[in-house]
Amino acid sequence: MRTNIVTGGAGFIGSHLCESLLARGERVICVDSLLTGSEAHVRALRAHAGFSFMRQDIAEPLRIEGPVERIYNLACPASPPRYQADPFHTVRTNTVGVIALLELARAHRARLLQASTSEVYGDPLEHPQRETYRGNVNPIGPRACYDEGKRVAETLCFDGLRAHGTQVRVARIFNTYGPQMAPDDGRVVSNFIVQALAGEDLTVYGDGSQTRSFCYVSDMVRGLIALMESDATGPMNLGNPDERTVLEIAQRVLALTGSRSRIVHVALPQDDPVRRKPDIALAKATLGWEPQVTLEEGLKETVAYFRKEIGK
Repeated sequence: MRTNIVTGGAGFIGSHLCESLLARGERVICVDSLLTGSEAHVRALRAHAGFSFMRQDIAEPLRIEGPVERIYNLACPASPPRYQADPFHTVRTNTVGVIALLELARAHRARLLQASTSEVYGDPLEHPQRETYRGNVNPIGPRACYDEGKRVAETLCFDGLRAHGTQVRVARIFNTYGPQMAPDDGRVVSNFIVQALAGEDLTVYGDGSQTRSFCYVSDMVRGLIALMESDATGPMNLGNPDERTVLEIAQRVLALTGSRSRIVHVALPQDDPVRRKPDIALAKATLGWEPQVTLEEGLKETVAYFRKEIGK
């Protein structure tokens, strides 16, 4: 069996990735510090003969015995409240941690996929965002620890490719949602669903006209595996170009949950992107990949998950 290391494997996207790789008949070593991940996400996978779990921070020396062919790096908090809670750790994860994984990939002659983010584009002046766009990031703002951290991580990956011939793949992940999101992770979809199910006001930042493009997690995992197994290094946008306003998402959640919660508006956070939509022409042409799950289907599945999780 081919061996995959999935760092951040007990997180939201990482746990779905572990499950998909196991379903392909591959071995998975899940590495997670559990800072934001949860053992509950991978509990069912522990019974699988091809799965093993290591509790460790990737910024610490990672020693893996035996062959390793693929390394997926998803280790980093992705929601603003989580990555801003300890900005120094966020930067360390994306610098020291990425260097450590590049060294591990080099030692094992493995391929490394770096989960980057649409946040490297900042509050974009180009719309939709193509991979050639260099972004509009505030390097001293409250989101910079994540935005700039991920930009440096991309730099390190391509330095590893140039200096040592390390096989790298860089995926720029746009807003992703689905089951196993944390109820308190502070992202739009989970916030709205949890608030609606609890009968609380839905908090919309600004007037709600800002846009996002939401990709269901199964589509994202398909894209990550396709990129890893392709000959393309990236960076490559992975996301759903179905652009919706934040206010529209709030309204859809209210309709799907049957909630009578109100929508309330609060101040827009500093550096919050006004528009976000991926250009996925490169992924379509190179990988033959595009999202398949509609927003309506994905939201229904996500609402059902949260109903079960929080008992509403």
